[in-house]
Amino acid sequence: MSLAQRKITPADILSDADYNARRKDLRAASIEEKKDRRMEVGPYATLYFENYTSMWLQVQEMLRIEKGGVAQIEGELEAYNPLIPQGAELIATMMIEIEDADRRDRELRKLGHIEDTVFLDVGKDRIKATPTDYEDRTTADGKTSSVHWLRFTFSPEQIAAFRAGKEPVVIGMTHANYGHMAVMPANVRVALAGDFA
Repeated sequence: MSLAQRKITPADILSDADYNARRKDLRAASIEEKKDRRMEVGPYATLYFENYTSMWLQVQEMLRIEKGGVAQIEGELEAYNPLIPQGAELIATMMIEIEDADRRDRELRKLGHIEDTVFLDVGKDRIKATPTDYEDRTTADGKTSSVHWLRFTFSPEQIAAFRAGKEPVVIGMTHANYGHMAVMPANVRVALAGDFA
């Protein structure tokens, strides 16, 4: 399995028996890899940057849980392949993580359209996140989802600056009720640089 792969194919999918036999080790390796692919921004938001490996594991887990067999594979690939970076972008799952259900409901009602306010700065260049198309981002009554998928599309110059590591990389939100920023640590930057072609 190559980190540079850009698409999961049916040939990449393990049988249930093979996956279950390797699941513990695969999940442990994934947890270790994800340490360098996550960023907390403010008190509630965490961005988990996806790649081939994380999406492949997600597909395998969905097949394991839902037990749809071969018939399920195509639908899972349609759902998760678009979340694999294609060489000039970073893709993140942004989660609003609040354990208490009542508090989470109250906060999500204050954060409508937060997904439209996320940015990534490479030095003085600002890259605005583009939310992926899905139905329940923010409801008509202004309540946002606790999970969002975001795409950051880079120019060749921005990729070069990101890789060079000479200018700070900052991720933030400009939402009226959630104006937070965080500087990307070097270990995360190095890991994510591998997502570019």
